[in-house]
Amino acid sequence: MDYFVNVTLTGLTQGMIYSAFALALVLIWRSTRIVNFAQGSMAAATTFIALALIQAGQSYWVALIVALLSGFLLGAIVERVIIRPVEGGPELNAVIVTLGLFVAIQAAIAIIFGSSFQSFPTPFGVRGFEVGDTTIPLTPTSLYIIGSVLLTMALLVALFRFTRIGLAMRASAFSQEVARLLGVKVGSMLTLGWGLAAVVGSLAGLLIAGGTFVWPAYMDALIVFGFVAAIIGGLDSPVGAIVGGLILGLALSYVSGYAPRGSALVNISALVILIVVLLVRPGGLFSSTTARRA
Repeated sequence: MDYFVNVTLTGLTQGMIYSAFALALVLIWRSTRIVNFAQGSMAAATTFIALALIQAGQSYWVALIVALLSGFLLGAIVERVIIRPVEGGPELNAVIVTLGLFVAIQAAIAIIFGSSFQSFPTPFGVRGFEVGDTTIPLTPTSLYIIGSVLLTMALLVALFRFTRIGLAMRASAFSQEVARLLGVKVGSMLTLGWGLAAVVGSLAGLLIAGGTFVWPAYMDALIVFGFVAAIIGGLDSPVGAIVGGLILGLALSYVSGYAPRGSALVNISALVILIVVLLVRPGGLFSSTTARRA
């Protein structure tokens, strides 16, 4: 029983990290209808900015704020300078550009900050809480991760459901012509969407980095699992991103903890879960529309 609880808590924490990155993908999709494959390398860049500040003597919280602001600025610049020129063309163009941007930013990180492994601190302890004579794998850092992700989800839901800006962002994503006729500044909304998505991605990068080692490609695995989590929950649903991340995190934790050679089956298990969900509900578990079949 103790082992099951430990595996579950580990999966819960890991699932919340997947959820954080999935939220960034959901935000960029809801506000621009683009899947940003460069989200991971953009988050890694801001994480290294935070690490540089911490190594220079600044506190974790100052570095966190600067990283989030840097993420917003980076996202806005990417949309204005790189994505906007190809937005009017075929949808695949923007996807290809984000893939190239992913490689370019990762290379820039290696040039500026180096490619060696570097330790990233965490503001809270990484020792599990003690229950009797047992230490469970739930740490103050885990609670920080869970709380941060839930707060981010609540803010995104509030943004899209209860604010005029959120409505304008969604209108700009679905139909730019109609949105312009209604007086929406479409260009500004697209830039805002990219900036906010980069902020959420930066938060995910900092959460996964806390208490571990970072290097230019440290976000690669999270990109895959976060994307799978977003698809499972539905690319249009912040709540679905949380649920998808938890499903994936718990499932992979159980596979790793109980299956023979479980660690080697983790990636395959993620693919199987994705396929099953898409077969049962192509739009994701929390999709609001029904897929049209021929």
